[in-house]
Amino acid sequence: MALNYNHLRYFWAVAKEGHLTRAAKQLNISQSALSAQIGKLEDQLGHRLFERRGRRLVVSPAGRIAMAHCEVIFQSGEALVRRLEAGDAGVVNPLRIGALSTLSRNFQLGFLEPMMGGEPVPFSVRSGSIRELLPALEAHLLDLVLVNQIPSRDSTTSWTAQVIDEQPVGVIGTPGRIAGRSDHAELLTSEPVILPTRESGFRNGIDLVIEALGRPVTIAAEVDDMAMLRLLARADAGIAILPAIVVKDELASGTLVEACGMPGVSEQFSVLIPEHRYLHPAVARLLSERQDRGGMFD
Repeated sequence: MALNYNHLRYFWAVAKEGHLTRAAKQLNISQSALSAQIGKLEDQLGHRLFERRGRRLVVSPAGRIAMAHCEVIFQSGEALVRRLEAGDAGVVNPLRIGALSTLSRNFQLGFLEPMMGGEPVPFSVRSGSIRELLPALEAHLLDLVLVNQIPSRDSTTSWTAQVIDEQPVGVIGTPGRIAGRSDHAELLTSEPVILPTRESGFRNGIDLVIEALGRPVTIAAEVDDMAMLRLLARADAGIAILPAIVVKDELASGTLVEACGMPGVSEQFSVLIPEHRYLHPAVARLLSERQDRGGMFD
């Protein structure tokens, strides 16, 4: 079913105005013509898009779904125009990066490091949840998205994922709390433990290790933000289970120490990029740099 995008634009205007007459004036067409075009769109979709409440038109449940898709469609069109205009003017298009708000800042910085030498490329970083970032990627409002857990894909997915690094997960704490010990079983069963939440990509591996201990573990906190997990470890709230990259500065200074690794547990970092679409040149450069180095933090 091929949609007529003029019909979508007409629907969008009426939905925003809540009134046929005002929308028709804005679009510079007659009210009767606008009503007819909306009717054609409703016939094509098989749903009523508006409900009349007094003199106002209110979007129906189906209309709200249509509005959400219109938002993406029109933003994508505007982004296309801006990008081509910038290219014609010889302006370097900024690289638009999305990153999970809970993702390690050190990882993000390590990924972007190749862009900061030589001829720098302007870039923007937008943090958010996967529910916010994926629609923006699919609408071409982002050039890539950094994640530590690949979302589910299906036949309608318009992006692909590449694993770009894998970091072992360790048992980390202050020197006083670790006290020279290096046995993960002893540490986990004798000290309060700070864990990532169950939504984390590597939490399941941690749970399997804990279950295999066969002894109780005291969980001091569960945190979905790596920055907060890092701060709790620094504050000596317990031993933290996390990749060393998250606290690399603290490990270097001796504020924190890594007692040992969590057997068989690691965190994968991936980049989501649009499928079957022209990639920003900087994306190819970043992925190539990663392949040449074999890993970002070796």
